[in-house]
Amino acid sequence: MKLYVGNLSYQTRENDLEALFGAHGEVTSTQVIMDRQSGRSRGFGFVEMANDDEGRSAVEACNGMSFMGRNITVNEARPQEDRPRRDFKPRGDFRSGGGNRY
Repeated sequence: MKLYVGNLSYQTRENDLEALFGAHGEVTSTQVIMDRQSGRSRGFGFVEMANDDEGRSAVEACNGMSFMGRNITVNEARPQEDRPRRDFKPRGDFRSGGGNRY
């Protein structure tokens, strides 16, 4: 079972999640989502538990608990929704010189 973990401290690392959730069953993977540009945590992550019973136990025990100074949100992860692609084409005329274009 894959779990979403939100409202994480920006100092939280994957081994911190593994230690917290490992008390509730076998953790098969952890991931703290990082911002690509800054390299800083985005404040949420995912934990994958070995089976659904252990996942439900972890949700019940950890949702709303204080962890590293923040009350975390834990629930079953939902599939990512398709988002429209962003078009990064420049807009407008970027020629130098200003003034009239004609």
